[in-house]
Amino acid sequence: MPLRPVAVGRSSRLVLVPADPLPRIVHVGAASSIAPTELLAAIGTHGVTDGHGPTGRSIPLLPVPELGWPGRAALRGHRLDDCRTGWTSAWRTEAITAGSDSLAVEARADGLRLRTEIEAAPGGALRLRHTLTNDADTAFALDRLDVVVPLSDTAAEVLDLTGRWGREREPQRRPIGDGVWLRESRGGRPGHDAATQLVAGTTGFGFAAGSVWAAHVAWSGNSALFAERQPSGLVTLGGGELLLPGEIVLGRGESYATPWLVFAASDEGLDGLAAQLHGYARALPAHPPLPRPVTCNVWEAVYFDHDLARLHEIADLAAAVGVERFVLDDGWFGGRRDDRAGLGDWSVSPDVWPDGLDPLIEHVTARGMHFGLWFEPEMINPDSDLYRAHPDWVLGAADQALQRNQLVLDLSRAEVRDHLFDAIDAVLSEHDIRYVKWDHNRDLYDASSAARGGAAAAHAHTEGFYELLDRLRAAHPAVEWESCASGGGRVDLGVLERVQRVWTSDMTDALSRQVIQRWTAQLLPPEYIGAHVSAPVNHQTGRALDLDLRAATAFFGDFGIEWDLSSATPPEREQLARWIASYRARRSLLHAGVVTRVDTVEAAILQHAVVAVDGSAAVAAYVQLDEFVRDPLPFRVRGLDPGRRYRASVVDPLEAGSWRGEGLVLSGAALAAVGLPAPSRRPSSSWVVDLRAVDGDEF
Repeated sequence: MPLRPVAVGRSSRLVLVPADPLPRIVHVGAASSIAPTELLAAIGTHGVTDGHGPTGRSIPLLPVPELGWPGRAALRGHRLDDCRTGWTSAWRTEAITAGSDSLAVEARADGLRLRTEIEAAPGGALRLRHTLTNDADTAFALDRLDVVVPLSDTAAEVLDLTGRWGREREPQRRPIGDGVWLRESRGGRPGHDAATQLVAGTTGFGFAAGSVWAAHVAWSGNSALFAERQPSGLVTLGGGELLLPGEIVLGRGESYATPWLVFAASDEGLDGLAAQLHGYARALPAHPPLPRPVTCNVWEAVYFDHDLARLHEIADLAAAVGVERFVLDDGWFGGRRDDRAGLGDWSVSPDVWPDGLDPLIEHVTARGMHFGLWFEPEMINPDSDLYRAHPDWVLGAADQALQRNQLVLDLSRAEVRDHLFDAIDAVLSEHDIRYVKWDHNRDLYDASSAARGGAAAAHAHTEGFYELLDRLRAAHPAVEWESCASGGGRVDLGVLERVQRVWTSDMTDALSRQVIQRWTAQLLPPEYIGAHVSAPVNHQTGRALDLDLRAATAFFGDFGIEWDLSSATPPEREQLARWIASYRARRSLLHAGVVTRVDTVEAAILQHAVVAVDGSAAVAAYVQLDEFVRDPLPFRVRGLDPGRRYRASVVDPLEAGSWRGEGLVLSGAALAAVGLPAPSRRPSSSWVVDLRAVDGDEF
């Protein structure tokens, strides 16, 4: 087969060379100033002596042992005859089809057929997936099917995220060594400790500098991401769905498609990756309509204590400060007076709401706000009418341990999905509801399904979740949907194909949220990141935090309130109203601009901004988490046009006289390299500044 290199991608680029028996990926990286023809000529047949093994820096499209691959096999499985055959196959390429921004490869081996798709995605990233089909009479049990790409020999460090409930997306990084660095999500959802994405980069890469490569599995169930280095120095990055034993058994003519592996590469550090991933998310058909409404969720205000008069009061106060959406959380249905009962019984409780929800909904909508409601469709309490009627609908063993007093419904079963659709559809059809917060408050560690003879069903459950949500979305196109999973346990580009918002974390403490939101923004643009102003003394940490910090933290996400406004003083509500007005005036920029972050030598200082796409303006924040020894750091703002000049002004006009930078005019180059004067601030504080081109338009 002639070696004619084929390139796919714009900002991120993949170069593939046809070879026998399978094509080889010879280059994956950021598109450079080198003309494509010169780049392809330089790569040529470099490292390709035949179609076997890790030759040079190239790898087979499907790295497997039968091609001489010594590392982690991208495909594992076997025939269900005597369970000793079919685990290796003699692959051969049948067709390579190149489109303007895509590439498809068809291959076949011993009763298996593989189709690999590589696409240039909106925003500049790539996305890749395999589809495996069984053409033989004997069933094929699939254990693993990963997408893998080679990296430059300059990749020296790896960064991913970890965490726990209330502290999601905490960064960790380490040198790349020989062997495999593997991150798995095994709870039937990405989880609070999800890697979210795996980033490899040159030594010392940061937000603004370094060559970096990132992979993300666009899937809301179990997944795996890994980086591997061979003793030769070859580094690969890959991922896919983590399949449980027996989950995928392909009969004749049946297929399995991997989730999309979204891949990005940049020579401009982590912000370069984020820009591509934000572009991907913003191009999704389900991307939220702009402008994003200000939300008030009453969970931390009332918890399970649903009193109509009190909720009317909070709604009145919320409307007065500028709220545009009012959400009633857990506790409105069935026997749900606490978290021990009622899940699964999705009808309005006559005990709590004797006149139904309409008296509250009508009160909310009469004040110009939309009404939203909380559901947790995938879960069930043993103390519920649904469980008493259908205990067999539970996923997992009958005697499994409870988490948060609840079990998981088996959404792999059509009758379960049909029941949930009918129940939720009835509530949405009978009331003027424009928003649903979809929660998911336990892991699926025991994912066996009685309907499948006890076989694992995490994959089928995730597909069932998608099917149910897609069906509800089609039936109620005016409703927006939020993904919540005990906070930020289901944040991925698969669920973003269906929802308009994520609840970033159950942690509403602004100091903790600064870090959580900073790293959530590595994948998601700000308009998806639910960020709420909480009570002065936070319910999770007990910390007392200033309203300016709490509001400034929510300012750079999808702004909301989680505070009992009836407990706020009139001056506090006036201050909150000013912040909301400022946010509403700037959200068109905040939710369409480019996110930039500054690497600082002091961990207690965070600096970040959102820059208008045309470079005409920016909104920037200087956050001081704690006290530190050094003098205050300059307030640097990255991403503006180096040759244009910008006037700085504090967002809150009441603070303008206390900052030496007020009215200062500097070039974009000076703002990035030298910076504005540092605010004189105390620990646990934030300073938000407008930067407008002196010849630019107003917001």
